[in-house]
Amino acid sequence: MSVLSVSMEVEKKLKITPYRTMRGHTREVRGVVHLPDGRHIITCSLDASLRLWDLESGAQIGNNWQDDGDQAGVLTIALSPNGKTLASGSSSGIVKLWDIETRKVTVKWTGHTNRVWSVRWSADGMCVASGSSDGTVRVWEMESGKTVLVPINTVFAVAYSPDSSIIASGGDRAIEIWDTTTGERLSTLQQDSRVRCLAWTSDQKKLIAGFENGSMRIFNTTTWEQIAILEGHEKKFVRAISLLQNDRLFASASQDGTARLWNLDTNLPVGPALQHPNSLWDAALSADGKFLVTACEDHNAYVWNTHTILKDSGLEDLLSVPSVSPHSLSFYPL
Repeated sequence: MSVLSVSMEVEKKLKITPYRTMRGHTREVRGVVHLPDGRHIITCSLDASLRLWDLESGAQIGNNWQDDGDQAGVLTIALSPNGKTLASGSSSGIVKLWDIETRKVTVKWTGHTNRVWSVRWSADGMCVASGSSDGTVRVWEMESGKTVLVPINTVFAVAYSPDSSIIASGGDRAIEIWDTTTGERLSTLQQDSRVRCLAWTSDQKKLIAGFENGSMRIFNTTTWEQIAILEGHEKKFVRAISLLQNDRLFASASQDGTARLWNLDTNLPVGPALQHPNSLWDAALSADGKFLVTACEDHNAYVWNTHTILKDSGLEDLLSVPSVSPHSLSFYPL
């Protein structure tokens, strides 16, 4: 048997299959969030709908969530810290708030003039930051609906620091750091590739960025120096990063059609790549880290048993975390 045949045989044995598949969307699934009960997820899609799913059975619960008359694709979603409200950004440039209990839109914010690719909540749940291809980041105040506009050349991703004092934005070969109170630009980190997603560690000591060239880079947030480069995806966009709250495990999703688990203690991948039929747009770890849900261009969402993967790799201790929601951020370019 040739070396190539042996390699393919090993890869076949290592191939991991999804725990569940959620089928129902009629266009690409762009985003996914876990609800606090640990039993349900919500997905969004270019088919202009949000859908609620049972994580165990993979079945859709109830009808599609859809804002009457709005056919704009939903590109990104984020759950509020208290788990009661969902923020969404669409291809029409509108940011909406959805009531989880009633499954209805309660607020619509207009101001962006182009697609909204990224929405994220402040830690206190009082503000939502949105990043758009109109070249701006907007910070929306929940109570007043007022917005603070930060103009940037290109905006691909936004991320609040865990204490909400800083916003990181990712764009055309740069990461920019902003003071949320004054709007002052604190630092600019020039890069050699476009930034597609960002995530802070919960201790606020590291910022992880995913790039168009398929790499991920980790920055020390005290000095803003790059301290690590992680490579494992093909030279295609890393579109999403989902980080477990213990700052030891995270997942990445790529245009190359794979998701990967990473040991943040060593900056090395865990287990084989999780193969999909098409490009990925998002990935979200459950609060306990035992499941990963991925959003795929083939119209489906997939559930993966990360607990089994870690156990088989002898790294089950990476799940030793309190029961809190992961901090993650994604941007989904066309």
